[in-house]
Amino acid sequence: MAALVVIMLILLVWALIAGRLARVSVTMPLALLLAGVLLTAGSDPWFIFEIDFESGEHLVEAILALLLFVDATEVPGGIFGREPRVMLRLLLIALPLSLVLMWVAGIALFGGTGLWLLAVLATIVIPVDLAPAAVFIRDRRVPVRLRRLVNVESGLNDGLVAPVFLLAIAGAAAHGEESVAEAAADAVPSLAVAVVVGAVVGAVAARLLGKALDAGWTLPSALRIGVLALPLLAYGTAILLTGNGFVAAFVAGVFFEPAARRLPAATMHLAEDVGEMLSLALWFIFGAIVNDVLASGAITWQVVVYALIALTVARLLPVALSLVGTDVRVPDRFTIGWVGPRGIATLVFGMLAVVELPGDKDFVLAVTVVTIVASIVVHGLSTGVVIRLYDRASQRPAGPGAAGDTEGPGQTADR
Repeated sequence: MAALVVIMLILLVWALIAGRLARVSVTMPLALLLAGVLLTAGSDPWFIFEIDFESGEHLVEAILALLLFVDATEVPGGIFGREPRVMLRLLLIALPLSLVLMWVAGIALFGGTGLWLLAVLATIVIPVDLAPAAVFIRDRRVPVRLRRLVNVESGLNDGLVAPVFLLAIAGAAAHGEESVAEAAADAVPSLAVAVVVGAVVGAVAARLLGKALDAGWTLPSALRIGVLALPLLAYGTAILLTGNGFVAAFVAGVFFEPAARRLPAATMHLAEDVGEMLSLALWFIFGAIVNDVLASGAITWQVVVYALIALTVARLLPVALSLVGTDVRVPDRFTIGWVGPRGIATLVFGMLAVVELPGDKDFVLAVTVVTIVASIVVHGLSTGVVIRLYDRASQRPAGPGAAGDTEGPGQTADR
């Protein structure tokens, strides 16, 4: 109960000074992480969390499902957004290249480690989660096209990585060709089930809620609760049918998005706020995990270098290469590559790997923790700088074809 009071107090303080802290690029995940580290550190900490990964993994998965759903409702123009060709390049060229680069980096840095375990690590550190840098896609000083591309990609790539992650886990756990073949055979049906479940839940719910509103059968407050239930419904149903819950939640959001635009503006606010609050509480608890990993001594220079490669070269290079030949400006290509923070998606995959591969628990957890902490600090502090650079660029006389690239300088969008 004391931990709950402290977390809520921190959130209240944040609500009072968020604007001030935003000026120095201090994000809420960074603030909660620092509070969690400080209050759970030492031999006699203020708070003691007994971290049980097996019992806590479903809660973390549910939070991720909710965030994916919310992300999807902000993607106009279908599952690949309004620019499917650019998005397919990011997902089918940049993403596989990033995974391969991290697999090779793992071989170079952790030579004695099994190849399947290195594949697991690659799938843990590559998925992008905008939570540590959510301000980027909400700030109207950033070109709207750029924000849409980053938003759509972040919602899709962890869902696409999930089947690869499950295959790598099977290989690392079994060390047998038969189990790996079975995992590969299960991956496609799992993805298909998730897409069908998500499409049905999202489309049917959109139709029913719209009709109920038109007929006067419901109330705005009830609509908000109904929307909050959708990602968890899609996630749970997909899991029961042996599908991928994350993909189902995101697809449900994609199919619900057209209805979300026709419903009252505040309909999505409860799902957005609950998802954000739960994720912020998770960052506080993550601070205790950071202290446990530091105490274990599992962090080596190889782990640190591996995490930095994941956040820089292995992301920037594939994204830039994949966008060659498109009309995306060169600076924007590197911005898309840079604004790729790691957060709850990485934490979920890392927790699942710890549960499935207990023999490699400390090593996997060290890679997961270092990658997330480095990302929260680096991306959290640099996102404001990137936004200000775009703001300055927007103040200069626009070049040919630049008209309409932004929604309006100098203001931050509210969700």
